[in-house]
Amino acid sequence: MASRDGDRVVALSLRLAQAHQELRRQINEIRTGLGHRRLSDDALVTHCLAFCAALTTHHEGEDEGMFSQLLRDRPDLAATVANLVEDHGMIASILSRVRELADGAAESRGPALEAVRRELDGLAAIMESHFGYEERTISQALDDGVPRTDWPDVVFRFGTA
Repeated sequence: MASRDGDRVVALSLRLAQAHQELRRQINEIRTGLGHRRLSDDALVTHCLAFCAALTTHHEGEDEGMFSQLLRDRPDLAATVANLVEDHGMIASILSRVRELADGAAESRGPALEAVRRELDGLAAIMESHFGYEERTISQALDDGVPRTDWPDVVFRFGTA
């Protein structure tokens, strides 16, 4: 039987996977909607910006909270965390491009939407690889017993809506 503290830590691992699943759902919803249903220009920009904000918040919470805590307690994860932080930087660059393209698409549909779709397709592929790696490496560390501080609220706060 797992300890009460162990149950809480395992719950953090599950919440990490759930957060990733929600981000996957959000990007897939945007990608599926492009060109298949008529999004108003404002809705496209709003939807893309909301997704970009959610993913940015999640990664900033990991970088500033979860990873810092992991490194204090598990310095052996330094290389893994460095890889994940590097991914976050690459993803942030892509998100910046998605924001630019979404703004442009609001002004002229057609080819601009195709550029958004291509960027989102690439982002989705990178996210999938990143999330898989993180879930294999960081989730195990969470399950092994990393003390909880205030970082879970930041990492998971975008919810499941």
